[in-house]
Amino acid sequence: MNYKKLIVLGLLFVFTLSVNATEYHISKKGDDFNNGSKEMPFKTISKAAKIAQPGDVIIVHKGTYRERIDPFYGGMNDQNRITYQAAENEEVWIKGSEEINTWKKYKGSVWKVVLDNSFFGDFNPYQEILYGDWLTKTYGRDHHLGEVYVNGKSLYEIDSLSKVLLENPLERAIDTEGSKYKWFCESNNKTTTIYANFNGKNPNKELVEINVRPTVFWPKKTGINYITVSGFKMAHAATQWAPPTAEQEGLIGPNWSKGWIIENNMISDSKCSGVVIGKERGSGQNLWKRDKKKHGTQREREVVFRALQLGWSKETIGSHIIRNNTIKDCEQGGIIGHLGGVFSEISNNHIYNINVKKQFDGWEIGGIKLHAAIDVLIKNNFIHDNHRGIWLDWQAQGARVTGNLLYNNYDQDLFVEVNHGPMIIDNNILLSERGILNASQGTAFVNNLIAGNVHMRTAMNRFTHYHFPHSTEVLGMMTVILGDDRYYNNIFASNIDSLEKSQYYGLNAYNDFPSATYKWKSPGGLNNYNNQKFPVFIDANLYLNKALPSNIETNFIENRTLNPDISLTKEEDGYYLNITIDESFGKVKTQLVNTALLGAAFQSETPFENPDGSPITIDKDYFGKVRTSGIPFIGPFENLKIGLNKIKVWSN
Repeated sequence: MNYKKLIVLGLLFVFTLSVNATEYHISKKGDDFNNGSKEMPFKTISKAAKIAQPGDVIIVHKGTYRERIDPFYGGMNDQNRITYQAAENEEVWIKGSEEINTWKKYKGSVWKVVLDNSFFGDFNPYQEILYGDWLTKTYGRDHHLGEVYVNGKSLYEIDSLSKVLLENPLERAIDTEGSKYKWFCESNNKTTTIYANFNGKNPNKELVEINVRPTVFWPKKTGINYITVSGFKMAHAATQWAPPTAEQEGLIGPNWSKGWIIENNMISDSKCSGVVIGKERGSGQNLWKRDKKKHGTQREREVVFRALQLGWSKETIGSHIIRNNTIKDCEQGGIIGHLGGVFSEISNNHIYNINVKKQFDGWEIGGIKLHAAIDVLIKNNFIHDNHRGIWLDWQAQGARVTGNLLYNNYDQDLFVEVNHGPMIIDNNILLSERGILNASQGTAFVNNLIAGNVHMRTAMNRFTHYHFPHSTEVLGMMTVILGDDRYYNNIFASNIDSLEKSQYYGLNAYNDFPSATYKWKSPGGLNNYNNQKFPVFIDANLYLNKALPSNIETNFIENRTLNPDISLTKEEDGYYLNITIDESFGKVKTQLVNTALLGAAFQSETPFENPDGSPITIDKDYFGKVRTSGIPFIGPFENLKIGLNKIKVWSN
């Protein structure tokens, strides 16, 4: 059979699949014994999930569906997916909770409900305890995976009935608004009792819901590929803590699969994580905490090699698209993952209110927290009011973070930790007080507006993997000694007094690093090597307010007379950036940044380039507008005028 005949047969096969594709409809008025047509719809999404085949489309009509979606089958490729979508212009909720309206008055504002354990089936989140590696603080008590919600707002779990009953004015004065609403549970082998303080509300007249399912949209089997989930509102998952050294489970996610598209959804109120594109159980399951032998860092190294043995590669895992979603009110992360998110795109998402209740803490908390973000594109997201904005930890080789807006995040807008590069951070607006925490090497920062501080942190003896270009295959491992960074065409505008000696206002953290003219030469023994610092390439940056240049930079502008009054304001149609500029902005002698200028990251010996291996030119601004001049305007915007600029940077 010749090559042309193979192509024709392949096209005929794809056409046959398309012709035979079925459209299933789901309605609250339907019946699972129907045939699933528009005229005779199913009642549950789960019914369609058991039978849908590649090319099929599942259309869900308005209403609230309280079920866990466990797709039995996936698509064949990007052209023959299985699509789950909300009907056009219809509001569809999928919830991991059940409504409870059988509360009995207990005492004062406290009510209670007693539930037979059979109500929960084989998973009772009020008997399951938050647990896992890298969970650092639970404040001396257990936390259950369950939650209680009144009118869509989660209550605070308390560790004793007496504290639920406590209602003194002093406590309320120093407590957060939400913690006036508290709950406590106790369970035995027959029943589960929940006590809740509804602050004067009658729970049987309000919408009160409790978590009962561990996830909302999550296949139990791995390898369920090429699924699209679009247009839903999803909430209330009793998810477990998701560290990089254990099975990672979210309210929604592909569970170690390839080619999912998660788009145009509202995802909220996961106990831990909203969207998870992380690892499976076989490569490690909380061995650090369970056996208490090796350190968690060593266990994490082992996870990577085990995953490779299990088939972790571009051909089998990752390449997901997560776009245009609103993700909020989750206590660990908006988007979380280790290994499973390689070669993915995360774009145009609105992520906020992550870890605002602060009932527990750990090393895996952020709006976006990814390990091994190989060739991942994080683009045009709005990330605010979280514990941390974006955290790329280990192996973010080939990652690009571009055109994002970050604001009012508590710890940092951006944390890059123990990566070897290359990684590109360009055209972002970073407005939080703590702008960047850099504990990596081989990162290029280009045309960003950074209104907060820049904090450097050493990472000695943190041996982490680096890879063959655009591949999961490990090329080597090395510790991170800092440097090998590039800073071109950025605006630094910190106006904040730092309380930390190790935190800086601009790039003066690099004062004792070698400059671009330094010729690197191996210093010999490993101890000598660890005491070195890689050269840093710094050119054409603008320093305002208290931001300071590095003493190795020669081409820069320092403006101490202008306060740019940078602020972000919310209006009816979106968010606006306010910034005042003067002539100094146009005096910075910038240049277009490209592969030829950036070169290659030292450790991985991989050029700063596109994921397909072609050269990259950073010739677009925050809005994607092409910079036509070879001398781009400083910062993320190509067109600014002298005086006050009011720029719409996010549309509602």
